[in-house]
Amino acid sequence: MIAPLALIFMTQWMLLITQFCVGWHCTGSEMPDSPIRNLMLNQRKVELSWTSRMNFTEDCMNGSAIDNFSCVIYNISLMNCTWQAGKDAPADTQYFLYWQNSRYEDAMECELYIQDENGRNTGCRFQNVRIETEKAYFLVNGSSKDSLIQFYDAYIQLYKIEKLMPPANITVNCDEIKNNCIIQWQRPQISHSNKDKCFKYEINIKYKGSPEEKNIYTSIQEGGYNHTFQRYNTRKKCLLKMRAAGSVCFVSPAWGEWSAPVEFGNEEIISSAVWILLVVAFGTLLVAIVTILFCRRTGCWKAAFPQVPEPKNAFHRLPDTNTELMEIKIQSITSDKEEITLVADILK
Repeated sequence: MIAPLALIFMTQWMLLITQFCVGWHCTGSEMPDSPIRNLMLNQRKVELSWTSRMNFTEDCMNGSAIDNFSCVIYNISLMNCTWQAGKDAPADTQYFLYWQNSRYEDAMECELYIQDENGRNTGCRFQNVRIETEKAYFLVNGSSKDSLIQFYDAYIQLYKIEKLMPPANITVNCDEIKNNCIIQWQRPQISHSNKDKCFKYEINIKYKGSPEEKNIYTSIQEGGYNHTFQRYNTRKKCLLKMRAAGSVCFVSPAWGEWSAPVEFGNEEIISSAVWILLVVAFGTLLVAIVTILFCRRTGCWKAAFPQVPEPKNAFHRLPDTNTELMEIKIQSITSDKEEITLVADILK
């Protein structure tokens, strides 16, 4: 209870002293017995700072405050904050998170804590988070039966911790004559800006089935919602993916999530048809060769294809055309006829 009472006491002194402050720096306005020294008032930032002679954390255990505090905003309005328990915090230490989105809003405690296996709070989930232009304030304090726990606080610019969604409604339309393609998309949806100029986009294209790192086209475009590129191979299907980051405005400069791959282009229809024909032709030839060899070996070739008899050659046994032999034969035939004629006359 000593530290909170001292803080209240110091705050009352601070409010009293600030009434005498006219400029930015009030060095001579401290009361003689005030624990406050070097009071500074920044009217532009509405920020008050000071040094104190009192040690308000002397009873707190060093190393009991949380470590590795971080937050991320995703899916437009969801936020997760996580931390680790202090390395020297007692085993029964429990932590509680409070935050204030802007100075015009009330501080709120986490409604949905993330806990470890021991039931200790190690994170918090938030819903319906709005990103403002000013910094949000986060405070994590703790409690333990053994000692006071150091608190942790931080101011965070919420737009810087937002994980951007990928571009939406990505389409690719290609001109088969000019061999160029037009990519169109819609900007990522965020809660605090609706300007296309606030974003830049990374475009990656690779052939379908190729390794992830084998990109055939990469481009980064500032703003806009379309992009034209030249396609050099029209016989392969391609996969396109995109992601976004803030370029100007209050948008996170870190690259967001990749979109789901978008498929476009045609398969190698001509080449595939040629390969199919070659395979069919080779298979047919192979079957024919095997069949012929088998029939010749087993004798089924003659049964399947019987031999056709040759036609009789009428001129196969023509007499010899030697002139001397022909004259002798003619004379012989003539004498025979004469003898036959004489015999016939005698008989008459």
